[in-house]
Amino acid sequence: MKLTQVQFNEVRNWIYRNARPVDLARWQYHFEEGGKETVINALEAYQNEDGGFGHALEADSWNPDSAPIQTWSACEILHEIDCDENHPIVKSILKYLIQSKYFTGSFWYSEIPSNDDYPHAPWWTYTDEERAIWGYNPTAALAGFILCYSKKDSREYNEGLKIAQAAIDAFIKSPEAENMHSLPCYIRLAECIEKSGAKLLNNFQEFKVKLQDRVESIIEKDRKRWEKEYVPMPSRFIESPYSEYYNRNSELMNYELDHIIASRNEEGIWDIPWKWGMYEKEFSISENWWKGINAVDKMLILKAFNRIEGEKGEK
Repeated sequence: MKLTQVQFNEVRNWIYRNARPVDLARWQYHFEEGGKETVINALEAYQNEDGGFGHALEADSWNPDSAPIQTWSACEILHEIDCDENHPIVKSILKYLIQSKYFTGSFWYSEIPSNDDYPHAPWWTYTDEERAIWGYNPTAALAGFILCYSKKDSREYNEGLKIAQAAIDAFIKSPEAENMHSLPCYIRLAECIEKSGAKLLNNFQEFKVKLQDRVESIIEKDRKRWEKEYVPMPSRFIESPYSEYYNRNSELMNYELDHIIASRNEEGIWDIPWKWGMYEKEFSISENWWKGINAVDKMLILKAFNRIEGEKGEK
């Protein structure tokens, strides 16, 4: 099954009418030969003077203050467009990550106290300092960003290397599979280690083997649950047919690609499978932001697997 050009244009028109500027810029970069700098310019609107990000870049938290999780969202977009390591936005993020008051030296907080001062989803409510750290979510991915983008003789790089090794050790020793939010952070870490050529201890290959096993085990096999529930589907871990996790999960991945095309709503895009249960007016705005994010993400998956009629292919 492929998305037709008529359907493609329905998605495009919705994005032009509704998406945030940063997600429109992402769309233009991937599908209309837009430039990286346009994406970065839109992204910078969410950046604070300390180099961190806030202002609902993570669309479930309207907190304007710099937060590690919102900065992680920015890092993911910079990975997506393969931002140059010498770009000022990268340097400012690296500075923020090391100097943030929400960095313990080993972990970055997931929740921060000022979240509670602004509309937010219940999972971003700050509880206490201990529970504000969600293991290696987003710490593993942020360490990966540091390894990808910092100079190898820098303080930032050495901090990233230390945290990356601790994350790998913890992952290997843990008897339980990670949840669907933390596991992609480890996947990003593995990608960044290989991209940067980081010298880690000899358990990196063991780490990669366990990643394969845990991706396979965590993907929801009951396809009926995909219809209405927020469950881990293959595309959360598999971005393209070149992914290391594709071969062992190819049947489910190919089924999901058909499911993505078939599950578009009346607007031509995709609903999100969660609600806040609070701040109803604000959630309706965030819901629309998420639809834009989600539309770009799903179209990138379809593009990567050649599931869009007439699409020119990868940039």
